[in-house]
Amino acid sequence: MLVLLTFCYCTGNFLDFTDLCGALLANVHVALLLVILMQMPMYFFLDNLSLLDLSVTCTTVPQLLVNLLGTDHTIAAWGCITQFYVYTWTGATECILLAMMTIDCYIAICQPLQYTVTMYPWVCAQMAAPSWSSGLTISLLHATLILQLPLCGHHSLEHFFCEVPVFIKLACGDTSANELALALGPIPFGMVAPLMVAISYIFIARAILKLSTLEGRHKALSTCSSHLLVVTMYFGPGIYMYLHPPAKSTQAKFVSFFYCIITPVLNPLIYTLRNKDV
Repeated sequence: MLVLLTFCYCTGNFLDFTDLCGALLANVHVALLLVILMQMPMYFFLDNLSLLDLSVTCTTVPQLLVNLLGTDHTIAAWGCITQFYVYTWTGATECILLAMMTIDCYIAICQPLQYTVTMYPWVCAQMAAPSWSSGLTISLLHATLILQLPLCGHHSLEHFFCEVPVFIKLACGDTSANELALALGPIPFGMVAPLMVAISYIFIARAILKLSTLEGRHKALSTCSSHLLVVTMYFGPGIYMYLHPPAKSTQAKFVSFFYCIITPVLNPLIYTLRNKDV
C-alpha cells in the first residue's frame, strides 16, 4: 500500500470537491455533443481531446476525492501502477494530438479551398492513430521499467497521484534505466510536438498577415485562438515539470495539479464558448 500525501490548496484556499467533479461533467457533456458532429474534421479531433481529458480526470480525480472526503489516504500498488500507466498514456497522446490539431488549423487557414478535400475522415483517423499509439508505447515502456523496481522503506508519495518522476523516488535499487527513459521519453512529446506547433503557427501568422480585410483576419484568428490557448496551457506546465523538474515538492504538486485538473476543466469551456455548434 502507498500513502498519497494530498495537495489540495491553491493560493491558500481549500479546493472544494465540486470543482474537481466539474472536469468530469464538462468533458462528458462535450464528448457526447461532439459524437454527433464527428464527420467534420475539427470536431473529430475535439472529440478525441475530450476523451483524453476525461480519461485524465477519471484517472486522478476519484482517488483525490477519496483522499479529500475520507481518512484513508492509501492506494494499492496495482492501483498506483494503473494510475500512472493510464495517465502517461493519455498525457503523451494529448501532446501529439494537439500537434495534429495544429496541422488541421494550418490547412484551414492557409489552404481553405483544399480543406474539405484534404481533411476527410480517413485522413483524420490516420492523424489520430499515431497520437494514441505513441502514447501507448511510452506508457508501456515506463510501466515495464517501473514494475522491475524494488520498493523499500516507508511508501509515502509526496504527491496527490502516482506520477512516474515521483514514483521512481520510492525505489531503493538502480533507477538509471528509468531516469534515462524519463529523460529521453519526453523529447518527442515535450520538444518535437511543441516545435511542430510553433512552426505551424509561424506559417499561420504569415497567412493571417497577408489577408487584406480586417474581418478576414478576425475570422482566421478566431479559428485558431481556442487551440492556441489550450496548447499554451497544456505544454507550458508539462514542459516545466518534465524537462525542468521543480526542486520543491510543493511546486511539482501545483504544476501537476494545473495540467491534470485545471486544464481538463478549462478545455471544454474554451472550445464551447467560441463554438455555436457545441
